[in-house]
Amino acid sequence: MRLILLAIIAAVVPTAAAAQTIDLGALTGGGDGSTVGTIIQMFGLLTILSIAPGILIMVTSFTRFIIAFSILRAGIGLPSTPANLILISLSLFMTFYVMAPTFDRAWADGVKPLMNNEISEEVALERISQPFRSFMTNNVREKDFALFSDLATERGNIDANIETADLRVLIPAFMISEIRRGFEIGFLIVLPFLVIDLIVATITMSMGMMMLPPTVVSLPFKILFFVLIDGWNLLVGSLVRSFA
Repeated sequence: MRLILLAIIAAVVPTAAAAQTIDLGALTGGGDGSTVGTIIQMFGLLTILSIAPGILIMVTSFTRFIIAFSILRAGIGLPSTPANLILISLSLFMTFYVMAPTFDRAWADGVKPLMNNEISEEVALERISQPFRSFMTNNVREKDFALFSDLATERGNIDANIETADLRVLIPAFMISEIRRGFEIGFLIVLPFLVIDLIVATITMSMGMMMLPPTVVSLPFKILFFVLIDGWNLLVGSLVRSFA
């Protein structure tokens, strides 16, 4: 009986394994392109998805928001409050709010027709990038774009028109423009807190409290000042309105 049972198992297992063989043609969709081309497209899609956070930072308003919030936290004197998760989440939601027209246009003009097989991948890539190109063009500094345009001209790329410039020229120019504006806004944020620190330090020194750190005394006043002026409302509104 044991020999018969082993013989039945040996006969059934290869049949079940053969029935579960993966059909590569079904995975690739049976399109006009070759299997190798389809695999390369899938690999490229996975690569783009893996660097999606970096793309979000490079071509959107996220950089300006996170720099301003980080400088605000440092200016108040709270190194971990609000937490990084809160600041990043707030920056992301504000980015989605500012970039909503750009995302909607990229979806309607490029992504949706591509999913419906109405346009090719090349046309879809051009249509998807065009709204982001317009956003970066409206917010990049001319001096920063001129810098990278001159560098590109020195290396053989003579297209110096901002409307048709290569994304390899426009994106870094936009990024350094956003970093500069973030620091400009951060300076205006930190300035009143610096004044409070100076006032508190002068008072404590005049009272002879040499061993008492002025920041310990000034911290409650800075928090109270920021709350009384409704600082979050003013800062978020100003940041959103700062984008063209």
